[in-house]
Amino acid sequence: MPTFDVVSEVDFQEVRNAVDQASREVSTRFDFKGTNSSIELKEKTIELHTESDQRLKALTQVLEEKFVKRKVSLKSLSYGKVEEASKGTVRQVVTLMVGINQDKAKEIGKFIKELQLKGVSHQIQGDQLRVSGKKRDDLQTVIAKLREQDFGIPLDYTNFRD
Repeated sequence: MPTFDVVSEVDFQEVRNAVDQASREVSTRFDFKGTNSSIELKEKTIELHTESDQRLKALTQVLEEKFVKRKVSLKSLSYGKVEEASKGTVRQVVTLMVGINQDKAKEIGKFIKELQLKGVSHQIQGDQLRVSGKKRDDLQTVIAKLREQDFGIPLDYTNFRD
């Protein structure tokens, strides 16, 4: 019985490269001189730190440009609220969305069911979804329909087996 997995993953090497490039650009750009602006990568978060809301928007734009250039989906970024930090500066934490949470998995599963393809079923397995079916063509149809739909997270289709 053919199967495939629906996962939401981020290439952490590309994320690291994008953050490094953005950090380097911030340190050399004229409009960021003397603002103590920084972009820091923690385990699954990116911390933006600068002097004002305007600078924070510019910092976010630089980060997003580097993500796009490295082909990392912007849907994998979840922006936290802007916090006041010491000496009148602002800080924002950006969380990397990895894995499919239960609510999204149920939403995707419901979408697959609504396609009403005979013999196609799904199972939620931790932070991924396994879709199985009797025919390979039905599974390829499911992948095509999932690509058309926007679930707010980046989806990848792995482990396709006949």
